[in-house]
Amino acid sequence: MKVLANDGISKSGIKALEKGGFEVITTKVAQEQVANYINTNDVKVVLVRSATKVRKDIIDACPGLKIIGRGGVGMDNIDVAYAREKGLHVINTPASSSESVAELVFAHLFTGVRFLHDSNRNMPLEGDSNFDGLKKAYANGVELRGKTLGIIGFGRIGQAVAKMALGLGMKVIAADKFVSDAVIRVDFYNGQFINVDIKTEPLEDIFKHSDFITLHVPAQDGYVIGKEEFPLLKDGVGIVNCARGGVIDEVALIEALDNNKVSFAGLDVFENEPNPEIQILMHPKISLTPHIGAATGEAQDRIGTELADQIISLLKNN
Repeated sequence: MKVLANDGISKSGIKALEKGGFEVITTKVAQEQVANYINTNDVKVVLVRSATKVRKDIIDACPGLKIIGRGGVGMDNIDVAYAREKGLHVINTPASSSESVAELVFAHLFTGVRFLHDSNRNMPLEGDSNFDGLKKAYANGVELRGKTLGIIGFGRIGQAVAKMALGLGMKVIAADKFVSDAVIRVDFYNGQFINVDIKTEPLEDIFKHSDFITLHVPAQDGYVIGKEEFPLLKDGVGIVNCARGGVIDEVALIEALDNNKVSFAGLDVFENEPNPEIQILMHPKISLTPHIGAATGEAQDRIGTELADQIISLLKNN
């Protein structure tokens, strides 16, 4: 049976699938050619990340398809309900990339509180001619330890962020419509661990009490933080979004950065992805990455093997 991994798959994933008797194709097929390629090559399983979309047109055009797999958490690029109605299995890997995304959140937080994003832009330009000036400009850093981190969305990734925050000595508060409380287990390298109980709170309390806010919610119809919400935030708050573009109003964010309501933002995702607005890209108070939350070797290995295990279980063991 053939598997088309159109947005790539790790070597460990390929190995596991081949061991299970599958042929893995990693040819990158253009979006408009996907349906034709699946039918011509009798592909039974199509695997995507965020680039390839599997909509109703492909589902209707490919009666031989049995499984659609998404390497990662969100499945915005797949018509999930329609596919399942048609009898297809739709799978994803919700646990595989949590730690990678959480680490990127802290990369942005550390970058913001110590001005690394701006310093790395300006040191190559002025480091030899204005060293003392830059030293003064970046002298008012802030420590994360002892501060309050507000986590909006307390699923797997939000809880992975909480673990790291607790390990750093931060206070963690969280909001989630679907999760009332969670026991966060913080593991240490030597086998010791601590358990911390966290009860979720109303969103307004997160806005009011957080020194830093990080979002971990799926794509929304409206903004989670928009023009109405920014005035509710603490003055000088830092905001990180490694979830989905469109959960923060970017126009209102720039305004809040310009009037110092928000001290910095860290963005891995954008409203107008893959063409972020130039005002966002050029802003001196925004730390930027190009949607790389799950892009670590370890996460991709876990994603590949987890997808392989699910596919083998669905098609070989039934």
